[in-house]
Amino acid sequence: MTGSPPPFPKFSLIVGGARSGKSRLAERLAHAAGLPRHYIATAEIWDEEMRARIDRHVADRGTGWVTHEAPRDVAGALGRAPGVVLLDCATLWLTNVMLGGDDIATETAGLIAAIATHPGPVIVVSNEVGWGIVPDNRLSRDFRDEQGRLNQRLAEAADLVAGVMAGLPLVLKGQMPVLP
Repeated sequence: MTGSPPPFPKFSLIVGGARSGKSRLAERLAHAAGLPRHYIATAEIWDEEMRARIDRHVADRGTGWVTHEAPRDVAGALGRAPGVVLLDCATLWLTNVMLGGDDIATETAGLIAAIATHPGPVIVVSNEVGWGIVPDNRLSRDFRDEQGRLNQRLAEAADLVAGVMAGLPLVLKGQMPVLP
């Protein structure tokens, strides 16, 4: 006799480096929820390379997603997104918060509270930026430190935390549901 599959996590955090496969894993996880899919995009188009990057993400996701552009107001976007929500990504959200001069601790607490009160599953993608070299300027060092703190706060609140390297997930906390 086999056991029943684990319950679908209410809050999942997927972390990894650039091009690690974290967004792809998060999308598979969202599909597995079997609910209407909402995508909260935090990226802003700064230049043509960023536009191409965003276009590639949209194409990779395919159809069946409702997209909410929310560079900073993720809590507001969560309120307009029933079903399963994929927030991609916390790293760009943090960039926008820092550059906007907002209080990071207050904004982070608000983000975590909004995730906790969302009626459906929430999947957050975030970058692991602390495994590289020590940045050569203060803003970059401050960002690296704040990103590390943000990831720790998110991981503490999450039911499922998975790291992704070379496209392969490593479950750090909780249980991964069966993925399509």
